[in-house]
Amino acid sequence: MKLWDECKAFMKDDSGLGTIEVVLILVVVIGLVIIFKKQITTLLESIFKQINSTAKEVY
Repeated sequence: MKLWDECKAFMKDDSGLGTIEVVLILVVVIGLVIIFKKQITTLLESIFKQINSTAKEVY
């Protein structure tokens, strides 16, 4: 019965759960960046062009 009790205790232990959640969130975010890479690049280029043109007007 001692082995059975240790198995149940192991199944109830959630000490590493936070790490697993963070890793899963990072995998999803990285996947989204890979999928939408072209759109993100286009958006950022547009934003930086507007910033540069506005900065030239100020100087």
